[in-house]
Amino acid sequence: MLIRALTVALIILAASCVLADARSDVAKLLERTLLETDQTLSETQKFTDSHVAALPVPKSVAEWERSAKTIRTQTLVRTVFRGEAAKWRDAPLKVEWLETIPGGPGYRIKKLRYEALPGMWIPALLYEPEKITGKTPVFLNVSGHEPLGKGVDYKQIRCINLAKRGIVALSPEWFGMGQLRSDGFAHGKMNQIDLCGTSGLAPFYLALHRGIDVLLSLENADSARVGVAGLSGGGWQTILISALDPRVTLANPVAGYSSFLTRSRNFSDLGDSEQTPVDLATTADYTHLTALMAPRPTLLTYNLNDECCFKADHALPQLLKAGRPFFRLYGKDGNLRYHINAEPGDHNFQKENREALYQMIGLYFFADDKTYSAAEIPSDKEVKKVEELTVELPEKNADFNSLATALAASLPADAELPGTSSAVTKFRSARRPKLAAALRRPTYTVQDAEGIGPEVQGGIKVIYWKFKIGSDWTVPAVDLSREGAKEAVIVIADEGRTAAAERIVKLLDEGKRVLAIDPLAIGESKFRTHASLFGLLISTVGERPLGIQSAQVSAIARSWLEHQKLRQIAMVGLGPRSSLITLVTAALDEVAISGVEVQDCLGSLKESIEQNRGVETAPEFFTFGLLEVADIRQLAALIAPRPAVFVAPSERVRQEIGPLKGVYKALGKNFDPLP
Repeated sequence: MLIRALTVALIILAASCVLADARSDVAKLLERTLLETDQTLSETQKFTDSHVAALPVPKSVAEWERSAKTIRTQTLVRTVFRGEAAKWRDAPLKVEWLETIPGGPGYRIKKLRYEALPGMWIPALLYEPEKITGKTPVFLNVSGHEPLGKGVDYKQIRCINLAKRGIVALSPEWFGMGQLRSDGFAHGKMNQIDLCGTSGLAPFYLALHRGIDVLLSLENADSARVGVAGLSGGGWQTILISALDPRVTLANPVAGYSSFLTRSRNFSDLGDSEQTPVDLATTADYTHLTALMAPRPTLLTYNLNDECCFKADHALPQLLKAGRPFFRLYGKDGNLRYHINAEPGDHNFQKENREALYQMIGLYFFADDKTYSAAEIPSDKEVKKVEELTVELPEKNADFNSLATALAASLPADAELPGTSSAVTKFRSARRPKLAAALRRPTYTVQDAEGIGPEVQGGIKVIYWKFKIGSDWTVPAVDLSREGAKEAVIVIADEGRTAAAERIVKLLDEGKRVLAIDPLAIGESKFRTHASLFGLLISTVGERPLGIQSAQVSAIARSWLEHQKLRQIAMVGLGPRSSLITLVTAALDEVAISGVEVQDCLGSLKESIEQNRGVETAPEFFTFGLLEVADIRQLAALIAPRPAVFVAPSERVRQEIGPLKGVYKALGKNFDPLP
């Protein structure tokens, strides 16, 4: 008995050693570098550059104002107020005034909260001059990526100085900062809302728009003198609201934005999710937003040695070049000004930059006041502790995650799986076009296939391919087979083709021919840095990473079928991202893809919301509007009657995919996708 047990153990050990050796051999074949250094990055930069909307060149003020109206309208409709956001926009303004606390000489501070959208309250402070006579300027002072939020000293000093100059200054909190610093308000979580087909940018815009509503609702507000200023993310907020809301009459964005055409090559400028929102660049680059300020007074402040982002030398010139012709149309060349800060020159809105703002305000809001001075009024001793400025908020204040959770509850639309053959036919014909549209899925062909080989190593024939997909992309792939292989399989893996060695060995042992592909942002085709932000950049120019990935794989599969004389091709996806790419590709391509196997697949796209994930985990999971059209279950149903196998399924996968057996049964197939 002991001898038999030892024999079995030795056989198992020998088999595992053989498998390990085979895996190692195949892994070495897969490791060969096929692309040039940063080739995918370079192709993405060219691709996104070519898709950024061009700035019009009007010949007259009338022509430009027609164009400007169109740009504003299209940007608001196509980017800001999509889905449920259109209803949020129409909600009435709600403001709750709370306690008033002493400020310093000549001003007081009123605490308030206002609704950006139903259920989402913004805490804010109103710095109000003690003596107001007649109409007075109003100013929206926005925060950037500052953990202390509205309590940070340099923002307090700016608001105090405005109040001492007779200006009513509103200081709202920004998402993810100060009192709103929570996981649910992290900026990468806004893409959870995008997944549900509603604009994740909308809360950002509405918080700003409502802030101006609050200011203009004040009895003494002068609607002709409405200013906005902020640093970094506050600079981005400043240009966004000032360009799209003509009620703003003076703007000072500080180190807050650059053109999409420069930020793709200056990685520090790529910004967070809100700065690269879905489809913005199809209607407006940040050069457009600069031009939309004309002829309103605009001060672009940048820092000489900015260690954070938007350094003056690369960010400012293109904005000035783009904006100046539009101010010139109005005969207001001088209204577009700039200031480059050299001392301290880092990422700041310190005294020199603040005094540049005060000077701008003096020129345009107090032009007739001979006593006005741009010198900062010393206020350091009046800066309050953050705790003193806390504004009470409702116990359950909505955030990005709670908004997405509510939106996702009723998605996908028409979620019930078909139960008869005729119902399956209707389901396919209705759902596939919607899925393709949500993915903005292009139709690619393989323009060229550059192969190296074949080489034979250890009984495995290997060919190294570089597929030229359309005019934009190059996708690397490794073709492996043993003598007599007849069936073909495409394999993609989250960690790249080298991570798929073990599964590939098993497929080779089963007599399969394997093509291991690294599509966009996967494996050798991944970005060496800022991967999720380049995914967002692709989305902002109107495309979708998931759509491109799927189209690349489909083009290669069809080309492989034609040129290698294959009868059919199956797909294997290893990992959550690759599983989604695999399911989407097979759901849309029933000609080339004969069936799929996925491992470590999500049970539902809603898991990204339920687990409060950010877009940095995987841009594909947050494809705009995808959950409206299909979840994992619906994608799998679009594959039937072709086999869709879920390997090592989680409990969530079992819950979601179990009912799929009914779809196969309706099609006369006794197939269980959960082995």
